[in-house]
Parts: sequence; structure tokens; C-alpha cells
Amino acid sequence: MENTLKIGLITKPHGIKGEMRVTPLTDDPARFKRLKKVIIDGKNYGVSGAIVATDAVYLSLSGITDRNAAESFRGKFLRVDREDAEPLEENTYFIADIIGCKVIAESGKTLCTVTEVISAKTDIFTGETEDGKIVRFPFLRDALLSVDVAAKTITVREKRFGEISLYEN
Repeated sequence: MENTLKIGLITKPHGIKGEMRVTPLTDDPARFKRLKKVIIDGKNYGVSGAIVATDAVYLSLSGITDRNAAESFRGKFLRVDREDAEPLEENTYFIADIIGCKVIAESGKTLCTVTEVISAKTDIFTGETEDGKIVRFPFLRDALLSVDVAAKTITVREKRFGEISLYEN
């Protein structure tokens, strides 16, 4: 498991005092208001302020006091140490822990390996089959039997998985 978790992408500076516009990569952007520090390119920065808007978070970092300094962070990911991350509710998972999981049918057949997760009201998973096809499917509870992030496996009902999956290639 990764020691740090990606929580946002800095898209551009905001204003003239070093604030940054961030696209959150979490299902609860309000978590940004409780952040004490973030990691960017392996370096720790204190969080001095966060405003959560409808489509973005506006973040101020200690020591970043002008637009030029904020501009140098454009396109960089914000991370937090795993131990500083807020605890998850039962049956919820960090995206970093889902990436790389094998999706397995209850019969034991490997269906794909998760390569991407798009956060939405219902998360959309992208996977790659053993023969290189791309498959996208929603993370629906009625298709899911179990998730074991330690073993890197997600077990699904094969019939339901077939009904909700979209194959490309």
C-alpha cells in the first residue's frame, strides 16, 4: 500500500496572494477544511486556509504568498500521509487501494484488473482484461460480493457484472 494518498490536483493559481484552485479527488471536499498539511512533490506544506466551492477547493499554503509562487504548482498533485487521512466509513476504500485489484467472479475467473477509478455519485471503475480489452463498470453494491484490499481482490457476481459492464477495443 502507498504511504501517501492523492487528494487533489492543483489546476491554477487563484488571485494574487498565492491561493490555488484545486480539483478534489475525494468524495468529501469538506475534508480540505480540516487539513493541517499536504505533500507536493515529496515536500510538506502547511495549510493556512481552504474554501470549498461547488466545483473546486481554493487552498492557501504556508509560505506561498504570491501568484507566481502558486503558478509553479500548476498541474501538481496534493497528497497526505496515510496516517493523517481521515478514517473511512465501513465498506469505503481509498482509490489508491482499489487500483491494481483483480476483479474476480464468484466462480474464481479473473475478469479484469482495476486501472482507474473515477469518483462520482457512483464510482466508475476502469479495468483491463488479460487480453488487453478495456472494461468500464459502476461500483454497484448489488454486483459486489467482497473487497479485500490487502489481497488486492474484488469479488463480483459474474452475471450482474456482465449486465453493467461496457467493453471497449
